[in-house]
Amino acid sequence: MQRRIPLFTSEGVHDAEVTVHPFATGDGLGLTLTRYRRAPAGGAAPTDAVLLVHGLTTSSDMFVMPEHDNLTGYLLDHGFTDVWALDHRMSNRFPYDLACHRFTLDDVALYDFPAAFAEVRAHLGTAPRLHVIAHCLGGVTFAMSLAAGLVTDVTSAVVNSSALVLRPPLWSRCKLRVVPGLTEYVLGLPYLNPAWPQDAPFTRGRMIARLVSLFHPECRAPSCHMVSAMWGSGRPALYDHARMSPVTHDRIPDLFGATGVHYYRHIRAMVRAGRAVKYRPGDPAYRDLPDDYLEAASGITTPLLLTTGDRNRVMAASNPACQRELAARAPGLSRLRLFPGYGHQDVFMGKDSARDVFPHLADFLAEHAG
Repeated sequence: MQRRIPLFTSEGVHDAEVTVHPFATGDGLGLTLTRYRRAPAGGAAPTDAVLLVHGLTTSSDMFVMPEHDNLTGYLLDHGFTDVWALDHRMSNRFPYDLACHRFTLDDVALYDFPAAFAEVRAHLGTAPRLHVIAHCLGGVTFAMSLAAGLVTDVTSAVVNSSALVLRPPLWSRCKLRVVPGLTEYVLGLPYLNPAWPQDAPFTRGRMIARLVSLFHPECRAPSCHMVSAMWGSGRPALYDHARMSPVTHDRIPDLFGATGVHYYRHIRAMVRAGRAVKYRPGDPAYRDLPDDYLEAASGITTPLLLTTGDRNRVMAASNPACQRELAARAPGLSRLRLFPGYGHQDVFMGKDSARDVFPHLADFLAEHAG
């Protein structure tokens, strides 16, 4: 297969020093941070840094896409000259989801974020302010870690699509009940993969992809159909086609990776509870995490901007509901911003996001920056 854009490329970010910083989690996984840095005007040391956090099945690539203006480049161009992009255990850059694993969102909150913040601070020092922009389950797990008090000294944060309340559409709830057991115990598969349409003919993954495509007449890209089947409720589910560059649409198998389905079980538990909760209450391995993250959120002091597209067909009204809950627990600390005509993933990956979305994110960070 000939790619138009190289896999795991940083060519979408211009005039920046790019360095990669590996680090290890407390449970023994190797993760990475990629730093994009420009010298501030006048040669002064940067006073603010931004950490970008992807969701499940994507990676830091969603923030550096070369086919259009991307979030990393936008931040560098608008005064935030030190941008870090995290690839945590849910990243498609790692093999951790290519197995029948038993990771939960608690593992990401407990192990990935504290280690990532420690690595960033080891390079930044304690003086610069640190801001966060997080998406989907990356936003959920960041908010969990923040509510648990495991990450501190965050100056401001933007969390897109979902935070501490998960309210997916009805069809998504049905899939959450059925898909984990069906995938692992009936089909005997360790993961779901948007790249299955590229497998050899008559393989199990290729046949599943062909079956999925029968229910998705909206386009001719089987990988697009697969990500709609894996997440959300719609045709397509994760974005509006009109918001996406045709180049991005062709890159779906690269931008969205395979994932084990055990995360779905934790999401299902949160949906049932109506809020972010621990998957195994009483397990001593997770004693540093609260059983109810939303109740623990009353201790958050970081200003939060909760965002979502008003056509979100993955997490639906999760963030509007979360903002109402947070406003009752910590009045004045959180805000809500809806992006008209946008869905779930196109908020960051849309061809016009730099015009319609990014200014609002940067403005919120700038309110709390030096």
